[in-house]
Amino acid sequence: MFHDDGSRVLDRPECLRLLAKAPVGRVVYTRHALPAVLPVNFSLDADRSVLLRTSAGSELVRAVDGVVVAFEADDFDAATRSGWSVVVTGRATVVTDPGEHERLSRTGPRSWVVTRDGVFVRIEAELVTGREIGGTRGTG
Repeated sequence: MFHDDGSRVLDRPECLRLLAKAPVGRVVYTRHALPAVLPVNFSLDADRSVLLRTSAGSELVRAVDGVVVAFEADDFDAATRSGWSVVVTGRATVVTDPGEHERLSRTGPRSWVVTRDGVFVRIEAELVTGREIGGTRGTG
C-alpha cells in the first residue's frame, strides 16, 4: 500500500527481487573515520548475500573485511517520478575458501575493472530494507 507521500515500504522478498535486477550498487563503509561510498557492480549469491569482486590489494578490501557495511542499489525514472531503493546491511568478509572462490569464479560477478588478483567480498544480508516511490506528480 502506498502512503500519502507516494511511497511504499518493500518487504524482504520484494527487495531481493529488485536488487537481483540492478547491475550497479554502492557499498557504504568507513574510510579514515569518515563515511565513504563506492559504486560497484555486483551479484546476489544463492543465499541472497551481495557479492563484489575486486583486487586483493584494494583499499576497499582493507576497509571492509570483517566489518559491518551497507550496500544500496536503486532504479529511478525521473520522468514519472517513480522508482525504488534497497539497502542491505551486514558484515562484509573476503571469501578465502578455495572451493568457494572457484565456485564464485564461475557464478559470481565479473568485475568491470581489470584485476589480476581478484577476490570476492561477501556482504551478508542481515538487514534488508527498501522503499518504492510511486509516480506522484509534484507541484515543484
